[in-house]
Amino acid sequence: MAERKAVTAAIRSRYQRASKKEKGQILAEFIELIGYHRVYARSVLGTGERKLVREQPTAAESKAATEKSRKVYDQQVLLILRQIWMILDYICGKRLVAIMPEVIRRLEYFGELKVEPEVRAKLLRISAATIDRLLRPERRKHELRGRGGTKPGTLLKKQIPLRTFSEWNEQRPGFVEIDLVGHDGGLLQGEYLQTLDMTDIYSGWTEVQAVQNKAQVWVFAALKELRARFPFPLRGIDSDNGSEFINADLLQYCQEERLTFTRSRPYRKNDNCYVE
Repeated sequence: MAERKAVTAAIRSRYQRASKKEKGQILAEFIELIGYHRVYARSVLGTGERKLVREQPTAAESKAATEKSRKVYDQQVLLILRQIWMILDYICGKRLVAIMPEVIRRLEYFGELKVEPEVRAKLLRISAATIDRLLRPERRKHELRGRGGTKPGTLLKKQIPLRTFSEWNEQRPGFVEIDLVGHDGGLLQGEYLQTLDMTDIYSGWTEVQAVQNKAQVWVFAALKELRARFPFPLRGIDSDNGSEFINADLLQYCQEERLTFTRSRPYRKNDNCYVE
C-alpha cells in the first residue's frame, strides 16, 4: 500500500500536467502497473476525489460537518407538528403545509397552542414531503387494520355480473349502490348494529336504515323498506361481495321484480365509490 500511494502521487502530478493524448498513455501504464479499474484510476489521477487514504479532517471541518448533520426539525418541532396534525384530524402534508400559518395563528389566539419563535419559523418553512416523513411513524399508529367485516358469498357469484364504477352511465335515477356500515366502535367481536346505506348513482339521493346485525333476513327487510321510501322507482342494485347481499333471496327478489343486480370486484373499493 505504501508503494501504491507513492506511485499514485508521482503519476498524478505528471498526469494532470499532460495533454489529452499523453493522459491516455499514462492512464494505460498506471492501470497495468497498479491493477485498478479504468474508471477508478481516472478518478484517482484526475480529480483526486477517491483517495486511497482518508485524510483526517481539521477542527473547522469537523465542526462544519457536525452542524450540517444536526437535525433541522428536532423533537420540539415534531411535538408541535404532531399536535397540529391531530387537531386537524390527521390530514396529509400537502394540505397541512398550505394552512400552517393560519392554523398556528388561530390556535395561539385561542390559547390552544404555544409556539416558540424558533419553532414557528421552522414550521412556516417546512415542506409537505418533510411533514409526511416526520409523521410517518405516527400515521402508522393510527392506521385502521382488520376493520373489514365483509364475508364473501361465493355460491351465486357466477349468476351476478360484475360492474365497475366507470360503467355507471345511467342518465336517470333508480340505479343504486348498497353497502353496510358497522357501528362496532373499533372492536369486531360480538354483535353490533349496522346501517344499510342506499345511494342513487344519478342524483346522489341517499337513504339509510339501521339493522340488528348482518344477517340476510334483516338486510333484506331493510332493503325493501328503503325501496318503499325512495322518491323514484328502483331499477337496479349494485353491491359488494358480502354474503348479506350475494344470496338466493336477494337474487330471486331482483329477478321477480325485474331489477338489475350487479356486484363490484372483490377488494376494489372504487367500484362501490358512490356509496363509499
